[in-house]
Amino acid sequence: MLFQFDPEKVHHFTFLFLKIMLNTPIVKHFVESYYRVDSPSLNRTVLGLNFKNPVGLAAGFDKDAKLFNELPRFGFSFIEIGTVTPKPQEGNPKKRLFRIKQDSALINRMGFNNAGVDVVVKRLKKRKNKGVIIGGNIGKNKSTPNEEAYKDYEICFNELFDFVDYFVVNVSSPNTPNLRALQEKEPLKALLLHLMHLNKSKPQQKPILLKIAPDLTLEQLDDVIEIIKETKLAGVIATNTTIDRTGLTISSEEIELIGAGGVSGRPVRNKSTEIIRYLRSKMGTEVTIIGVGGIDDEFTAAEKIEAGANLIQLYTGFVYEGPSLVRRINKYLANNI
Repeated sequence: MLFQFDPEKVHHFTFLFLKIMLNTPIVKHFVESYYRVDSPSLNRTVLGLNFKNPVGLAAGFDKDAKLFNELPRFGFSFIEIGTVTPKPQEGNPKKRLFRIKQDSALINRMGFNNAGVDVVVKRLKKRKNKGVIIGGNIGKNKSTPNEEAYKDYEICFNELFDFVDYFVVNVSSPNTPNLRALQEKEPLKALLLHLMHLNKSKPQQKPILLKIAPDLTLEQLDDVIEIIKETKLAGVIATNTTIDRTGLTISSEEIELIGAGGVSGRPVRNKSTEIIRYLRSKMGTEVTIIGVGGIDDEFTAAEKIEAGANLIQLYTGFVYEGPSLVRRINKYLANNI
């Protein structure tokens, strides 16, 4: 029924509905008892943090930290909020989110729409469940030139530091003009070295990960690997959305009508898995890899882990399959991996 309406409006409606229902005692108890899978075999110690299971929610779903207290009741062990920018911004003009149902995919050009870091921090101060790990995905405002991007990342890093368990540097979204230029070797190294320097100045450091695009060449991936080793970054999230349309089965006319944006879901599955496999083969076991992209059942979840991911995240699969997907994955992993 929800799929009959505009995806972004449905998203906001669903958030309001879940906020009310998941704080109702009877519903809260039922949801937690049904969806959560507790098994010692699912526990993971990654990034120096204790995860109850390897399944998390990717950034972009709870951008403004509105539901980070409620969503873990569906069985997620970690929630990544954001992408957060220093100043609030509207993002790109609507309509900017599109379902491609026959491909179990989404196309979005949201453009880092968010309420700004100050609002997000106020909400994170109301964190109830300390057992759930929270990641902070940070980016730059659209109006900030790339030469000054480090200042935006620094602001978000400092403001969120006391309220999240790990950080993700997002330079791979295709929906902010020129943002992906920061993935080039020298700008990326400079940005990450700056953040690592800030991290070392803190009494207790937090893990910092880099979120990369699935459209990088092998040469660019090798540059990323070199930078990670040089900066001693904690890990990588592989991958963001793709600008490649070849995985879609809809007509070229329909694609042209939708316009620009990043593709997520089933069409990006193989790309992200191959990148995970390549990164793991080159980096060994010391660097953490969080796998995301096209996970829509227990088998594609296991595929990411077998390729080398320590943890996995859901987004588009969660939209199409609902919260039962989290339960199915955790039950399967508890018995098979």
